[in-house]
Amino acid sequence: MSAASNGTLTDPRELATVSRGLLADGYRLALAAAHDDGPTLRIVYLFTAGLPDRRIELTLVTPIENPEIPSLAGISFPAGRFEREMHDLFGIVPAGHPLPRRLVRHSHWPAGWYPLRRSADPNPTFMDADTEPFPFVTVEGPGVYEIPVGPVHAGLIEPGHFRFSVVGETIVKLKARLWFVHRGIERLFEGQLALDAAPLAERISGDTSAAHALAYTLAVEDALGIVMPTGGQRLRAVLVELERIYNHVADLGSLASDVGYSVANAHAQRIREQLLRINATVTGHRLLRDAIRPGAVSLLTAPDVRVLEAVGADVAELADLTLANSTVRDRFTDTATLTAEQAADLGCLGYVARASGLTTDARVDHPFTALPVEPVVHTDGDVLARYLVRRDEIAASVVLIRSLLDEHGGRPHTVRADDADVVTSAPGSGVGIVEGWRGTIVHRVETDAAGRLTRVKVVDPSWFNWPAVPVALRDTIVPDFPLVNKSFNLSYAGNDL
Repeated sequence: MSAASNGTLTDPRELATVSRGLLADGYRLALAAAHDDGPTLRIVYLFTAGLPDRRIELTLVTPIENPEIPSLAGISFPAGRFEREMHDLFGIVPAGHPLPRRLVRHSHWPAGWYPLRRSADPNPTFMDADTEPFPFVTVEGPGVYEIPVGPVHAGLIEPGHFRFSVVGETIVKLKARLWFVHRGIERLFEGQLALDAAPLAERISGDTSAAHALAYTLAVEDALGIVMPTGGQRLRAVLVELERIYNHVADLGSLASDVGYSVANAHAQRIREQLLRINATVTGHRLLRDAIRPGAVSLLTAPDVRVLEAVGADVAELADLTLANSTVRDRFTDTATLTAEQAADLGCLGYVARASGLTTDARVDHPFTALPVEPVVHTDGDVLARYLVRRDEIAASVVLIRSLLDEHGGRPHTVRADDADVVTSAPGSGVGIVEGWRGTIVHRVETDAAGRLTRVKVVDPSWFNWPAVPVALRDTIVPDFPLVNKSFNLSYAGNDL
């Protein structure tokens, strides 16, 4: 991989030592993925750090019979979750894991069936009943009782099960069980031509079509040695910022709605519809699909910056009116606070991290093109801070789009790399890192000599941010759960894959 240093560990005991050193040097574990190489399983750990962009891959190999790796859960919370995922999907045992409960696996899966192994039966016989209850932690004590919510919810929302342990209205503990919409996305990539699989990437999480398409595209270009012109990269950045704006606007309205300020939500939805129509004008699709492909980017027309600036002014006025409402501000302030230390320990990303004072932003740390970006940071870590980060990022994105389009000038809006159709004659791997509207997205791909995908690993920021929801909700009241959940607004589909 062209952008990373690589190291194969011959002694599994080295893994913890090397990983601990990288974490101490400011790296974070961005991805851990298993690969079925036939007689062995290969695990790749991708560590990244910013300023400047740095990437290091560690590789560990274990026999496919009784596979085992040393657990890193004691030094990295995200590592422990990646290990549980690999156990469920590949059957790899994380030795020494303090909490080796199932994560992805649902009880109707047949015993011993690991769906990402090449030998896995594609049509297994699933169980009819829940023969293996999910190991929820039981909280006991005077006045403690449980409230189950989901997995099927009222309204337009994806499935997730939430188990509240409460005293009165105060939440003592929340456990979120996800993976009800696990679709085998990573397996669906396998065997496809790398140049043709961006449409699948666009459908990983529908509200993040552009950013996932771009992360996948950058990974493929890295693997195949395709070099995209700077002008094309800037146009791609414009599309990701358009995606950031329309999603943040929707959230500003939904947060107001969750505290009963429906008028603000109505205006936010009005603005969102205006933005979706701009998206359709620019790319032919309201969700910005079909514009970003390996070696190419295509816009029907550039967005009208004057219209976007008018939208930005409209949003600023709406936010001022919303926060001037004393009920709104009271419900937002000091609700579900996530401290900077908690956010860092959990590996939080995007507006969740920046609302708690962390400056993480892939546009700065891992730029695919030079961008004049200053991360928007607030420090209180509550619902209000997560609202304010969204508000301020909308204004910053409008300014960034103007800058990108000024630099682009009057050149054509379709840009192709000179080597866009070249298929490498050797296997390769590549990584794409993009700051989507929720946070940092990472795609890692491996290709064979014919340019077909042999493995794709996807990490949506929701993977890192979901564990923060129960932490922030501790000592919050049950009626605030919808508001808090919306302030995080995490993707079920992006997490579940």
